[in-house]
Amino acid sequence: MTAPDETLFVLTGCTAVGKTDLALEWAESNEAEIVSCDSLLFYRGMDIGTAKPTREERDRVRHHLIDIRDPSEQMDVADFLALAIEAVADIKSRGKKALVTGGSGFYLKAFYEPVVDTVRVSEKTRQKVKEIEESGGLGAMEAALRSLDPECEVEIDLQNPRRVIRALERCIETGKTVRQLKVEFSEQSNALTCSPKKTLLLERDPQELADRIAKRVDQMLRQGLIEEAKRLRAAGLESNPSAAGAIGYRETLSHLRGEYDLEELASRIVTNTRRLAKKQRTWFRTQLPAGETINLSEQPAVDLNQLFR
Repeated sequence: MTAPDETLFVLTGCTAVGKTDLALEWAESNEAEIVSCDSLLFYRGMDIGTAKPTREERDRVRHHLIDIRDPSEQMDVADFLALAIEAVADIKSRGKKALVTGGSGFYLKAFYEPVVDTVRVSEKTRQKVKEIEESGGLGAMEAALRSLDPECEVEIDLQNPRRVIRALERCIETGKTVRQLKVEFSEQSNALTCSPKKTLLLERDPQELADRIAKRVDQMLRQGLIEEAKRLRAAGLESNPSAAGAIGYRETLSHLRGEYDLEELASRIVTNTRRLAKKQRTWFRTQLPAGETINLSEQPAVDLNQLFR
């Protein structure tokens, strides 16, 4: 057995940019397996609306973290982190390379830096903070937080009730300041954050990407997205807000409730997918650690072997 390559190879980009074909091609020629970093591919039965790799594609290259939850089950980043660490370790134990691919920024970030808050807040502390909020609102919570951490305004937005609640709970639970907690959090590490990485970001010109999105939506509807949404609804999809609110399914569920017709359904999915792609592009440019960027509109013939040397 060959020694495992400790490098994590990361291929990412916004929805419909063209990650799947390149990932399969590189993985096949480099003894690699794919770790999915897409927040919807976790769910069984959510196939058409997620453009999930087909069974034939998964037979070509082994994929991890696909079809691991029922659509009614919740999945969070802490669950994902544990499963991703396990998947990468499994791949490396068999002398294979690990190729991470997907466009879900929050989950992708787990490969580069800590994302899971390890402070466990007790029910007693939650109740105490709730009582403070009910008795005096945001002002009372801010005063309580300042009594524990006089410099808290340097670290958090005191006009944001959710952040104040979160900070107050953790300061009460640990006896530490917000700054101390942030420093401890930033120093967390795991097998993913410690691994060396080669990152490739795929982009396309906006109009070409918009055309690809429209074509994909049309294909999804022709393949049976509405019927798929009916099956998923019967299986409890709407009990999982994250899955039911995903673009493609959210609009289709509204269509099934009679809120708009088929033509408007297609238009809404296209519009919302384009908005998602725009948000993803912004995230990649501001949050993704430095790596190689390739515009497939300008360079359609990409040799990943040259980029992932």
